[in-house]
Amino acid sequence: MLDFARRTAADTALIASLPLDPEGRTWVRLDGPGGSEAWLIGWPPGSGTGWHDHAESIGAFATARGELREQSLSVRLPAGGWRSLELAEDVDRRRVLPAGRGRAFGRHHVHEVLNASATEHAVSVHAYYPPLPLIRRFSRTGAVLRLEQVERPEDWQ
Repeated sequence: MLDFARRTAADTALIASLPLDPEGRTWVRLDGPGGSEAWLIGWPPGSGTGWHDHAESIGAFATARGELREQSLSVRLPAGGWRSLELAEDVDRRRVLPAGRGRAFGRHHVHEVLNASATEHAVSVHAYYPPLPLIRRFSRTGAVLRLEQVERPEDWQ
């Protein structure tokens, strides 16, 4: 999937075809490889996802234009049955992904992605397998991570 995300992110005509909105993220669903779900996403300056995971799906994303920052947790969260967790020290990881760079991740990967630019849009390609069954959204205050919302495919498609 990372290879697909990188190849697709290098398709300049496709990247240029994405309508960009100065107020919010834009997205177009793509045909992913091998039954995966894929998205082309536009990120206005200062926009981000907030903390979330992709449930049982594995995934990858690559930056096509601009630069994205990812903060992630190097810990596997329980699949369910909790509303609040206190995180141990040293679980935070940070990455900067300029155009042409990407990363893959496994199941239950908890992260937030941000376009930190104050002036430039970013564009990225994301792929997930199996297609996302749900997304859990979290809030974080210091070491405390709280489950805030569970979204299902009908919420974003």
